[in-house]
Amino acid sequence: MASTFGQLFRITTWGESHGGGVGVVVDGCPPRLRLTEADIQPDLDRRRPGQSKIVSPRRESDTVQILSGTFGGRTLGTPICLWVKNEDARPEAYAEMKTKFRPSHADFTYFAKYGVRNWQGGGRASARETVGRVAAGAIAKKILRESHGVEVLACVKQVQRLIARVNPDRVKLKDIESNIVRCPDQAAAEKMIRLIEKMRRTGDTVGGIVEGIARGVPAGWGEPVFDKLEADLAKAMLSLPASKAFEIGSGFSGITLTGREHNDPFRAKQGQVFTTTNFSGGIQGGISNGQTIFFRVAFKPVATVMHEQDTVDVQFHNTTLKGRGRHDPCVLPRAVPMVEAMTALVLVDHAFRHKAQCG
Repeated sequence: MASTFGQLFRITTWGESHGGGVGVVVDGCPPRLRLTEADIQPDLDRRRPGQSKIVSPRRESDTVQILSGTFGGRTLGTPICLWVKNEDARPEAYAEMKTKFRPSHADFTYFAKYGVRNWQGGGRASARETVGRVAAGAIAKKILRESHGVEVLACVKQVQRLIARVNPDRVKLKDIESNIVRCPDQAAAEKMIRLIEKMRRTGDTVGGIVEGIARGVPAGWGEPVFDKLEADLAKAMLSLPASKAFEIGSGFSGITLTGREHNDPFRAKQGQVFTTTNFSGGIQGGISNGQTIFFRVAFKPVATVMHEQDTVDVQFHNTTLKGRGRHDPCVLPRAVPMVEAMTALVLVDHAFRHKAQCG
């Protein structure tokens, strides 16, 4: 089922960008976990539009409601249904898209596959679908934090050619959240914000890289051969809207090193095994090795630009189209909680699978 993700901890998202609302069903959450809307809302606040001058001005409170799966503030072990109402949909802004395909959007491909499409905001292809992911991810993060001591973070590493300095072992949430672009390098953040503001003024967009981090993951999580931990992380990240590339550890830059330079030597201290370097990004052979897991996800420039572009209409006649409506000039600030959510969903699923297999 295309809208379902995970095996033992499984989520199914539902809803469209301009429908009545969006949400998620979480199946496989253990019973007796303390859970209320207050555990979920902070991450949705970090994802919502309208939160700063460099994101979409769409006004959504994204207030979450738990419809099932809890009683007396604790989970029951039954499916948890979470719902967020759409409050500021403006389908009239998309009227021209009823008969024209937006360049580099999912309009044409959805039509080619299904023969029908929701042209109001892109329907399921809209980033609004990620509300359900982030809500479910908040539950996954709570389980990881309280049951396994795992911390999941993400931050903006790069905007176009502006690159931040980030230490995956030391970066803190308060530094990430200290500015509206969610970059812990304050000097780089100021430049990034100015660039994104410039893009907004000129009716253009810009892309970049979000770095995902998981600290405290014990050795042993992962399912070789086809469900390697990094393979599942890659699938999770590339399922996010606007994502175009994934690399972990040394990534593509590792090809510039020799084997001797790239290997992570093992050492032991007081019965604990560790590596003196971490080019592997915390995963070897598809299984976590106990070191910090870190990876990077590239997000393309937002496809909607406020300039006239060539396209075709539903009759496949050549025409032009100019972007309208409310859109992000850069997805990165709001992509940070999305990357965190998908990371947590992968890790908690593998934590459960490891326990089921190894005890």
